[in-house]
Amino acid sequence: METKYDWYLSKDRVLAVVGASRNREKWGYKLYNFFKGYYSKVYPVNPNAYNIDGDPVYPNLSSLPEMPDFVDVVVPPKVTLTVLEEAYRVGIKRVWLQPGSEDGEVLRKCEELDLDCVHGLCLMETIMRRVNGPRDFE
Repeated sequence: METKYDWYLSKDRVLAVVGASRNREKWGYKLYNFFKGYYSKVYPVNPNAYNIDGDPVYPNLSSLPEMPDFVDVVVPPKVTLTVLEEAYRVGIKRVWLQPGSEDGEVLRKCEELDLDCVHGLCLMETIMRRVNGPRDFE
């Protein structure tokens, strides 16, 4: 049975990671590197970085060389609001909000902009569960 998440989990998607980081300790770095090994193409977005491990970093969604299929957001809610506005302006219709990037105002903005939004789940963990199957963590 297909779920809402199946579309996001297709490996042939082009993804933009807003909040990708050079700092190896941050989730923005860990997620970006994980997604590079999963999706067909991944673009890091961060206005404060020029490259991550030699990969060019883009300052915003408008500067990407192609339109991503969706955006994974790894920034605080106040920044997420501006990311959603830009995604809407450039025609991106789907966003995955990593835990910590959303709040009530962000979710209302997604609804207002008619964006398909997944929240409350980590995309990396969701992929790992799909690949490895459910795990018993007892």
